[in-house]
Amino acid sequence: MALLALAPVLFAASGAGAADSEQAWAALVAGGHIALIRHANAPPGYGGDPPGFRMDDCKTQRNLDEVGRQQARALGAAFRQRGVRVDRVLSSPVCRCVDTAELMAVGEVEKSVALLPDRGEPRVRLQELEAIVSGWRGQGTLVLVTHGFTISPLLRAYLEQAETLVLKPGGGRGAVADIVGRIPTPQ
Repeated sequence: MALLALAPVLFAASGAGAADSEQAWAALVAGGHIALIRHANAPPGYGGDPPGFRMDDCKTQRNLDEVGRQQARALGAAFRQRGVRVDRVLSSPVCRCVDTAELMAVGEVEKSVALLPDRGEPRVRLQELEAIVSGWRGQGTLVLVTHGFTISPLLRAYLEQAETLVLKPGGGRGAVADIVGRIPTPQ
């Protein structure tokens, strides 16, 4: 509950609109922004992982289906077609996130536990993620591939699978970042 009270301070939303997607793409092309991506389609979609989940064994996890693999490739193709320079790619170590990042083929993928959902107290992973976001100063784009359960408490926002939220680090009003716009799930 305390985290939700802090969310407006952490991220200042610029509002959503029809030009939202184009503003988001323009920001990524300009550089210095963050593409926060929810992993691509991994059925059943919202129920978590099956019993027996193990981080070191993709066969025990919920994984991308063919739709998800196509979404990830399409998102990567859109980055290349629009000329988005990617300086760094960080992914949750869960296979559906790593696979999304790798199939995008926009850079070498590094795994980070900061992108795993953080359900415990204190919110150490969340604090680490906030530091990654607020500290981004690259000339290109930082790509973060994560989970809905990481994004929701961080931003009080819901993203569809393979949807992207574009952030500008060092936001106004004491925020860690400002939300520039959303890029919808590739069709």
